Amino acid sequence: MRFPPRASRITVAAAALSALLVGGTVSATTADAAAASVGSICYGDLPSQAHDTLGLIDKGGPFPYSQDGTVFQNRENVLPSQQSGYYHEYTVITPGSPTRGARRIVTGEEKQEDYYTSDHYATFDLVDFGC
Repeated sequence: MRFPPRASRITVAAAALSALLVGGTVSATTADAAAASVGSICYGDLPSQAHDTLGLIDKGGPFPYSQDGTVFQNRENVLPSQQSGYYHEYTVITPGSPTRGARRIVTGEEKQEDYYTSDHYATFDLVDFGC
């Protein structure tokens, strides 16, 4: 189990402050894009396959796809800006799909946040483990 618990949340303002404190920069455009595209979702509202993926992440695997655990680049700039290597992605299996599908969990290392996307990185929801 991760400590602190994943119930902790990160806001765009906190991410911006963190980036500035460590010498990074955050543009208003990036912060606005992240604020507009990152929502929240209760853990209980996730599909059961996302629960399975989060369980595998907590256990350290094994994962069903070789791409699971690789660095997520945040090329779309939807998530709060962080240094390269901060985010990692994991497949959320889509029943009946012959491919990995579009669903993913993206984790943030330092803040222990978990994001869910059902549309292949177009939008993200921060997983709230407290509801």
